[in-house]
Amino acid sequence: MQFTMSVNCKLIRRTLSYASSLTKNRYPKLKRGPYGSVTDKNINEFEKIVGKQRVLTNFEDVQPYNEDFLKLVCGCSRVVVKPKTVEELSAIMKVCDRDRLAVCPQGGNTGLVGGSTPLFDEIIISMSLMNQILNIDSLAETLSCEAGCVVEKVNLALEEHSLMLPHDLGSKGSCQIGGNISTCAGGLRLLRYGSFQKNVLGLEVVMANGSILNCMNALKKDNTGYHLRQLFIGSEGTLGIVTKAVIQCPVKPKSVNLSLLGLDSFSDTLKTMKLAKEYLSEIISSCEMMDLESMNVVTNKLGLKPPLDPYNFYMLIESHGSNEKHDSEKMSAFLDEAMKQNIVKDGITASEPSRIANLWQYREKAGIALVKDAILYQYDISLPVNENFYEIINELRERLKTMNNVCDITGFAHLGDGNLHVNVTSKEYDQAIIDSLEPFVFERVAIRKGSISAEHGIGFKKTEFLKYSKTMEAIATMKMIKEKLDPKGILNPYKVLM
Repeated sequence: MQFTMSVNCKLIRRTLSYASSLTKNRYPKLKRGPYGSVTDKNINEFEKIVGKQRVLTNFEDVQPYNEDFLKLVCGCSRVVVKPKTVEELSAIMKVCDRDRLAVCPQGGNTGLVGGSTPLFDEIIISMSLMNQILNIDSLAETLSCEAGCVVEKVNLALEEHSLMLPHDLGSKGSCQIGGNISTCAGGLRLLRYGSFQKNVLGLEVVMANGSILNCMNALKKDNTGYHLRQLFIGSEGTLGIVTKAVIQCPVKPKSVNLSLLGLDSFSDTLKTMKLAKEYLSEIISSCEMMDLESMNVVTNKLGLKPPLDPYNFYMLIESHGSNEKHDSEKMSAFLDEAMKQNIVKDGITASEPSRIANLWQYREKAGIALVKDAILYQYDISLPVNENFYEIINELRERLKTMNNVCDITGFAHLGDGNLHVNVTSKEYDQAIIDSLEPFVFERVAIRKGSISAEHGIGFKKTEFLKYSKTMEAIATMKMIKEKLDPKGILNPYKVLM
């Protein structure tokens, strides 16, 4: 079968339902790098490596891989290759290295900064078929798996061994382990269990030239030389493609208690967090916050019944422990004191799995609700947790109040670790809104000594703003590492570094 190049960017642009134009047109300053173009010979080589069924070239098959979750980054890739083994991926990368073909590694494609989506005609390497759980060691409390494993399925397998993944994400039904590692995902329980920087013990990575770097160490302590795995955690596929991982997995708690609380002011959320840490101490696992506007979006757009009467702010406080009586008493003591001090106005508690899941959905589905029938501009930032933490939301409401296309301006946060999600929605894509948000949001973050990315990475959307969180010397060092490990620049180009 001859590979045809007749499917062009104009056809893709016409068929994208949400995006007003391709990214390369939306950002005219963006220029395609000095990369080769896919030929019939390349397609034949890929088909010999993985089989014809796992090389997608029809427009209808490729198009979904060209769009990001928010429908704001849209490439015009013509090829998706789906390896099943590290040897297949190694052979694919050797072809790409030889002909200088740019590649875009892609997991569940649930990111918010365009890190897993092509910008031009990069070859999309889908990791979804590298999805085997290799080993679960209940004594050592470790998991070995391939990068394409979906988080929710991994957790189900770990439950049989009384273990769980250390992180929990709203996109757990579709996001993949490799993508989580590549963006150093945080999630709902980082307060208790930490990020991937803490919990990844070993990695296997395919490098730009196709060589396989095996650092699949399952030891908790190994202080021999450089910690190479840390280079790839959070590197967003720009230094190498993660194919396997060893992850430290905590024992699944026997006792889980969750409280959903209503509060009048942001100041009260800070007081409640402090009180929760004092009273729950070693068992606190999550401390989440969402404003009234976020709750309204979730209930109105998803048809959920409001859990409480309207309050300006809501919090979810969760505990993980081993003794139900002991843990519920601690949660009760915390709530009694919070009510006594009049900082919590109302609340619901749950310890049964079904009720816990029901309460969590108000927070976990916030992102889904925001993109329903709207364009979402989301900023995932870290800020010092103090009285000014939420102020940027109020500043944006004032700044954007005359823009008729703006629908909602909301904020929800992993308050326990200082991660705020700033959300602005509009009926349709509006460059004027972006111009009002950028670089304003990043300037405010820098003034407050925060980070422009807390858990979703830099991707494509934040490359020019990396300077707000990193010094010129740090960026120069990052570029030096990139040039050394990927001298032809074929791994996820246009991402992280300009």
